[in-house]
Amino acid sequence: MNKNVELIPPYGGRLVDLRAPVEEVEELRAYAARLPSIRISARAECDLELLAVGAFSPLDRFMGRADFQRVMDEMRLQDGHLFPIPVTLPVEPNPNLRLGQEIALRGLNNDILAIMTIEEIYEWNRDEVAEKVFGTLDLRHPLVAEMHRWGDVNISGPMRVLQLPVHYDFKDLRLTPAEVRARLATYGHENVVAFQTRNPLHRVHEELTKRAVQEVDGVLLLHPVVGLTKPGDVDHFTRVRTYMALAERYYDPDRILLALLPLAMRMAGPREALWHAIIRRNYGANHIIVGRDHAGPGKDSTGKPIYGPYDAQEMVRQYSDEIGVKMIPFRMLVYLPDEGRYVELDKVPDNARTASISGTQVREDYLGNGKKLPDWFTRPEVAEILSDAYPPRHRQGFCVWFTGLSASGKSATAEILTVLLQEHGRQVTLLDGNIVRTHLSSGLGYDKHDRDANVRRMGFVASEIVRHGGVAVCAAVSPYRATRNDVRNMVGKDRYIEVFVDTPLEICEQRDAQGMYAKARRGEIKGFTGIDDPYEPPRHPEIHLDGANRTPEENARLIMDYLLERGFVRPLPAGAATERQPETQAVGA
Repeated sequence: MNKNVELIPPYGGRLVDLRAPVEEVEELRAYAARLPSIRISARAECDLELLAVGAFSPLDRFMGRADFQRVMDEMRLQDGHLFPIPVTLPVEPNPNLRLGQEIALRGLNNDILAIMTIEEIYEWNRDEVAEKVFGTLDLRHPLVAEMHRWGDVNISGPMRVLQLPVHYDFKDLRLTPAEVRARLATYGHENVVAFQTRNPLHRVHEELTKRAVQEVDGVLLLHPVVGLTKPGDVDHFTRVRTYMALAERYYDPDRILLALLPLAMRMAGPREALWHAIIRRNYGANHIIVGRDHAGPGKDSTGKPIYGPYDAQEMVRQYSDEIGVKMIPFRMLVYLPDEGRYVELDKVPDNARTASISGTQVREDYLGNGKKLPDWFTRPEVAEILSDAYPPRHRQGFCVWFTGLSASGKSATAEILTVLLQEHGRQVTLLDGNIVRTHLSSGLGYDKHDRDANVRRMGFVASEIVRHGGVAVCAAVSPYRATRNDVRNMVGKDRYIEVFVDTPLEICEQRDAQGMYAKARRGEIKGFTGIDDPYEPPRHPEIHLDGANRTPEENARLIMDYLLERGFVRPLPAGAATERQPETQAVGA
């Protein structure tokens, strides 16, 4: 076990290794089994692993209040070291958690990962983090939405790490900072260029990385993120296979090291780009390629980019000398088909033909339609891996999420839509709010916490259905925007269709055969949505339905038109009957 490995100056003091000595681990594990314990989230598990091996050096624990506040305000730890992203351990308030207490931190599979001595328990403010770290309160930012399910207090204290989270995939590529630095030392080059990626690599990325290595006479550290990335990204199993194929066949073996980074990304744009540079410094890199809108989450709920295209490059450039990592900008390259080469956009000869394919075109025009990506754009090995992993759009999974007041017509429309989708050959699972409460959430009540838990359970099931190529049709009041956006991120925004069934409250009350509204009006039911608990209507749903003046069947067919237009379902064969008349009543979920 490597402990206290010196960092390359000028940044930091030592590469902090929090792992307990091997000879003490078994004794500590037996001791930890008797301690109170908490199970940490997938995000915290990624953070714990990188804290343990020194990837976040000089940070040596989940942040206490002083570090947390100064990082938000100034992007620095209390000792002055640059560190732009909060790394905290949020938990629900618990009177059994006390200062000075030792607790065991368990991973998702319940393994004991570490022992923490609690030195701090402090409250934190979600809006403050959103505004200062992410620069937006917009719930379409995946972390701004996700934070609403984090605990209300953070805990911090020194840790003894007993084991790292267990990974059974690509074990030879999962290298610690000390292991990466030791391997890089054998290449005999002073300069190391890190390439951060969460996407498959195409020919333009290959060309760019090779040019960067050549410019500085260095080695490429191809360092893809395999922890939590942007919702909807290509899964890391598929991506890593493409990296392996490229590294083996198209790079000089003396100029590339492929290693995996179990990072939980925050999609924090400029701050995150700087964080990536600091992390790669701990792995031995002194250059990093920073792309346009590096680590950006995309667009907000109004369709505007959350960060500027070059904000990340400017921030890394600003602090380059302090951290000892030079920023290499991702240059825009285009392909010249007549010459068979890539050139920078500003160096294209006059009247030359150019070719390029955007990320959206890759997903929709090629992978979505089962078309093979051209050889000039991507290597054939990569194209084959992506084609196997991503069937045509009409065979991909997606989720239609109905939201609206009780008795707005959600369930009736969802039932009819389910039939129409089956008519078009799709395999559909209908998840109705009342049914889910019966089978998955019978122990939950109707306060905000329990309502959110019910919706997230439904969202998790839907995301699994979608991931395996099925269609999830979900109908639930789901009154809170933050929770709905959290579900959007679970499913992936490209496969999530939010449908707002907009029916006035007075009409919903007239339709309410169960008399729930009347009971709420009389005070017999507390916290009823629309009466004494708010409903937050979607601001920018994919589909906005008139639940008062259209029948459920009319609305269901409007949704089918949308799905046909976007290729999620294929048209019926010519001459097939299309005038189906399902018999169902308009009842709300």
